[in-house]
Amino acid sequence: MANVKGLNLKLVAVVVVLALAIVVTVMVRQAQQPDPVDVTTPLKVGFVFVGSIGDAGWTFAHNQARLQIENDLPWVETLFVESVPPGADFERVVREMIQQGATVIFGTSFGYMDFMVNLAQQYPNVKFMHATGFKTAPNLSTYFGRVEDPRFLAGMVAGLTTKTNRLGYVAAHPIPEVILGLNAFTLGARLVNPAATVQVVWTNVWFDPAKEREAAISLLDAGADVIGQHQDSPAVQQAAQERGAFGTGNNSDMRFMAPRATLTGPVWNWFPFYKTVLESVRAGTWTSTQHRWAMPDIVDLGPFNDALVPKPVQERVLAKRQEIIDDKFFVFTGPLKDQAGTVRVPAGTRMPVADMLSINWLVEGVIGTLPAR
Repeated sequence: MANVKGLNLKLVAVVVVLALAIVVTVMVRQAQQPDPVDVTTPLKVGFVFVGSIGDAGWTFAHNQARLQIENDLPWVETLFVESVPPGADFERVVREMIQQGATVIFGTSFGYMDFMVNLAQQYPNVKFMHATGFKTAPNLSTYFGRVEDPRFLAGMVAGLTTKTNRLGYVAAHPIPEVILGLNAFTLGARLVNPAATVQVVWTNVWFDPAKEREAAISLLDAGADVIGQHQDSPAVQQAAQERGAFGTGNNSDMRFMAPRATLTGPVWNWFPFYKTVLESVRAGTWTSTQHRWAMPDIVDLGPFNDALVPKPVQERVLAKRQEIIDDKFFVFTGPLKDQAGTVRVPAGTRMPVADMLSINWLVEGVIGTLPAR
């Protein structure tokens, strides 16, 4: 009898140990799983746009993606406010969106950066996504695309189109994103036309058609016959068309606004990125990341204007595009010199991404200076 009792006690002990093991395993697995997400309540997402959704450029491209989200992702509800300057107005708009239930906020201007950092600290349960910035937090990510690559390709088209070897470039603010694009455009032009130079005019605004037009006219008056731009409206392209010159657009396909001038230009398709981010939020797998998507995922060279760009030029540019996509060609590979002739990137060396995102110098071939910020 004693042996039976002892056996029973051992069996009980084994059962208890197994039960505890099962409980611990379940608890560990639950701890490893993402936080549960309520899929019955729409995910409310706020978009704060720096410009007008009708700007035909930067904000227009972002809003097209927002509209596609509304159409293709029925579990998402979006809010948006356009033409919001950095500062108190931006903070007010974000707070109002959060009060309306937004748990994800997209801010589409570099100037929003420090304000988004502060808001992320105040609202730790809200996920913030900052376009073009470089500061992060546990609930704040940055996102952008390698737009310098299609800008380089646009520069190639400009360099192969110019008859005067004098190109122009209307630039917004002297921040790394814009400087990098100007340098890429210049490097592309000089790759195919070493005699080409690029004169830059700074407007210090993202969207002001009158200022953009004025800057373009000044470049045309100075002898430029092809003008690139890092501005949000088609005013630069329209000015070139009026003067019988050519241009490369920006952010969206601007051929329709200046069909006799616009050769091509960088274009954005933000929807794949926004869809990926929102699906990660829904699945509970979102993490703070510095997103920098490559061509052609969210940014690419737009369609050529077949009436203005000869097929041999198109083929040459598209061949270089494929080299970039295949990582056989990297735009910012040395030797790269600045305007003073100083080597900034040694021969055979790729410029580090961190240096690209903080660049504050202009490459050889750019005419003009960097204004104080």
